[in-house]
Amino acid sequence: MSHSARGIDAVGAAVLAMSRHLQVQDVLQTIVASARELLGAEYGALGVPDDHGGFAQFVVDGVDEEQWKAIGPLPRQHGILAGMLRGTASQRLADVREDPRFEGWPAAHPELSDFLGVPVVDGDEVLGALFLANKKCPGTGGPPDGGQGRGPARECGFTEEDEALLRTLAAHAAIALTNARLYERSRELSIVEERTRIARELHDAVSQKLFSLRLTAQAASALVDREPQRAKDELRRVAALAAEAADELRTVVVELRPATLEEEGLAATLRTQIQVLDRVHSARVSFTAHAVRALPAAQEEALLRVAQESLHNALRHADATAVEVTLAARGRGAVLRVADDGRGFDPAAVRGAGRRLGLVSMSDRAAAVGGSLTVQSEPGRGTVVEMEVPGG
Repeated sequence: MSHSARGIDAVGAAVLAMSRHLQVQDVLQTIVASARELLGAEYGALGVPDDHGGFAQFVVDGVDEEQWKAIGPLPRQHGILAGMLRGTASQRLADVREDPRFEGWPAAHPELSDFLGVPVVDGDEVLGALFLANKKCPGTGGPPDGGQGRGPARECGFTEEDEALLRTLAAHAAIALTNARLYERSRELSIVEERTRIARELHDAVSQKLFSLRLTAQAASALVDREPQRAKDELRRVAALAAEAADELRTVVVELRPATLEEEGLAATLRTQIQVLDRVHSARVSFTAHAVRALPAAQEEALLRVAQESLHNALRHADATAVEVTLAARGRGAVLRVADDGRGFDPAAVRGAGRRLGLVSMSDRAAAVGGSLTVQSEPGRGTVVEMEVPGG
C-alpha cells in the first residue's frame, strides 16, 4: 500500500473516531490525539478561541497531567497561534523558535522545534487552531535530539504531504466540532424546555395553595367574633397551607436546575423529577428502578422524554389518582413502564387520541434509538405505556 493510501486510510479512521463523540470536549481531544498519531508527532494541541484574547478551550496530547499543571495558565492569542486564528494559511516551520513571531513559553513547557499548524475552519469562521510539533523520526521512536528540540533542523520534519493530511483532517474536524456544538445546543434547548415544563407544574400547584390560603384566611376573619373556636381551626389551616406553599416555592428554587441526565444517569434523574410531580399533584406518583445498567446516551434521552410525556398525559389528561413508573433491566437493555389508573381511552380511536397524547412522537422516539413502544388502554381502566430499548 502506498504512503498516500495509508494516509487516506488513517484519515478515515480518525474521522470515524471523531464521529463517535457528541460532547465538544471529547471531540477536541479525539481530534488532537488522531492528528498526533496520524502524523507521528510528539506533541499536539488544539485551541478554541474566546472573545477576550484567550482560549475558551485548549486541549493537548503528549503532555502528562502533572506537566500540564506546571505549565500554568492557558496561552493567549499571540504569535503563531494568533496567525492561525486570523486566516486560513497553514504554518509549517523547521524550527518554531526561529520564527520572528515566536515569543517564548513557560519554563515547564516542553521544547518544540519543527512545527505544523492549520486552522480549523467552518466557512468564514475559524473555529480553532490545530498544531503538532516534534515529528518522530522513522526508526528512532522520537526526535534526533532526544525530544529536547535543541538540535539542528531535522531532515525528518513535517512534509508537504503531512500538511495536506492535516488540512484534510482539520476539515473533517470542523464538521465534527460543529455537529458536537449543535448537539450541545439542542440539549441546552431541551433543558430550557424541561425547566419551563417543571416551572408550569410548580406554578399551578403554588397558585392553587395560595388561592386556598386566601379563602381560608377570609373564612377565619368572618368567624373570629361569632365562632372563635372555628376561627382558630381555620387559622391553623392557614398556617398549614402557608407551610405547604413555602415548600413548593423552595422546590422551585431547588428543582429548576439543568437536567442531570449526563451527570447522574437515567434512574436518578427520573427519581428526582417524579418526586417533584408527587409533591405538586394530588395523585400519588411513584418510581422504582431494578438493577438498570448505564445505556447509550441517546437511549437514556429517549426513555426520559417518553416517561415525561406519559406522566404528563396521566396527570393532565387522564385524571389519574395513581401513577407507577418502573425502570428495569431486560437483557443488555432496559424497559420503562408507566401505568396509571386514569380514564384511559379506546385504542380503536388511536388516531385522534394518539395526536392528543403524543403517542406518535413517543413511538418515533423509541424507533429512533432501536427500541419499541407499546400502549395498552381501555376506557375507565387506565393506561400502560411500555418502552423497551436494546442497550449498547
